[in-house]
Amino acid sequence: MKITVLGAGPGGYVAAIKAAQLGAQVTVVEASEVGGVCLNRGCIPTKALAASAELFMKAKEFNKFGINLNCEPAPDFAAMMERKNKVVDIQVKGIRGLFKSWGVRLVEGRGKLLGKNKVEVTGKDGSEVIDSDRIIICTGSRPARIPAFPFDGKNILSSDDALNMDSIPKSMIVVGAGVIGCEFGSIFGALGTDITMVEMMDRAIATEDIEVSDLLEREFKKRKIKLAHKKTKIDKVEVREDGVHAFTADGLELTAQKMLVSIGRSLNVEDLGLEETGVEQGKRGEILVNDKMETNVPGVYAVGDVTGKMLLAHVAEKQGIAAAINAMGGSQTMDYSAVPAAVFTVPEIASVGLREFQAEAKGIKVKTGRFQYRALGKAHAIGEIAGFIKILADPETDRVLGAHIIGAHASDMIHEMTVAVRHGLTVRQVAETIHTHPTLSEGVMEACEAVHGEAIHLPKEK
Repeated sequence: MKITVLGAGPGGYVAAIKAAQLGAQVTVVEASEVGGVCLNRGCIPTKALAASAELFMKAKEFNKFGINLNCEPAPDFAAMMERKNKVVDIQVKGIRGLFKSWGVRLVEGRGKLLGKNKVEVTGKDGSEVIDSDRIIICTGSRPARIPAFPFDGKNILSSDDALNMDSIPKSMIVVGAGVIGCEFGSIFGALGTDITMVEMMDRAIATEDIEVSDLLEREFKKRKIKLAHKKTKIDKVEVREDGVHAFTADGLELTAQKMLVSIGRSLNVEDLGLEETGVEQGKRGEILVNDKMETNVPGVYAVGDVTGKMLLAHVAEKQGIAAAINAMGGSQTMDYSAVPAAVFTVPEIASVGLREFQAEAKGIKVKTGRFQYRALGKAHAIGEIAGFIKILADPETDRVLGAHIIGAHASDMIHEMTVAVRHGLTVRQVAETIHTHPTLSEGVMEACEAVHGEAIHLPKEK
């Protein structure tokens, strides 16, 4: 079986390796670098910078832990960027090594479908046509270009541009207080940039639980990261000698050295030969697929951002595995009922399943349990008492419907509750499971106990 994969991002490279493991002859076509946006311009480089920023924040509080540096810590941005690039390079080499190990052929260039069994690749050394029995499209997405915010790579920045700056800006307007905006705001705010965020919604990270948003905004305020401009739209932007000037719809003028625009992504579906091949697309250009990642054209699959489903690297990976298995004659379907999500701000945010505001909108009754980080011995020991765990349960069956964590290591802790949601566990089953002491994960156990008012380390309700 010959399989050609267009794109070597999280969905593409995983699909390629899985297909090779199943015995396929695999060719991967990539126009840029293996790892896609996630590895080169998204998940990994931002988390590398976030780690540096968080350590810098900690360094300024070392005296609280009994450590005297005898100097004032200062960020070395050039060194941070160098470390970020090294982290990315290591991962890129790792993927290339995996390709070599599994016999996956990597062709550098841009691929285009010439029907359901042929792919034309155009690269710097010319073009070639690859014959395929199956094709998996994994071309990803890019920052959306919005006319009101013309990216110039110097003053008005996309998230890609922000990862290649040569110095820490003195001030920055962040347009959009969603996941990307809040992560960059948290990073540069920690490094000393004067951050002003503008958001059209009425709260930060509006996709998350309302209480989570409230706590994040309070923590941002403590760090002087300003999110004073909610329910606000920017109508016009001007670049002048003194910086970027943004004019809001309600008459405000904001000024900063830089502007970061983080309000959406565009799908990479142009010039792929989709129309000529007859691949159906949705209103946003997304490639329409079923739960087996099949398009309407037999033998052509699509995974990741181009499907427009959930723009998350870990979703793309599972979609890639499903597509590879099905392309090789298997039968695997995608289940989106328990997809964890994380936001790498300080404090971190993680969630899975139902949000309380969603339950209210759908008329679903839930019981909730909450447990504060500050009630955990481990939280005090490591100096991370800001945060809470919130559990949503079905009042009749006791099944876990959702979980929300804001606080240190939230992204690592959410998976216990992802398993619970995925497999229909009850809060009592989770609460009765022995958790190691002292850990932050004890808070998950206690939040589950709190659903029934039985948390040991919470005072009796009056």
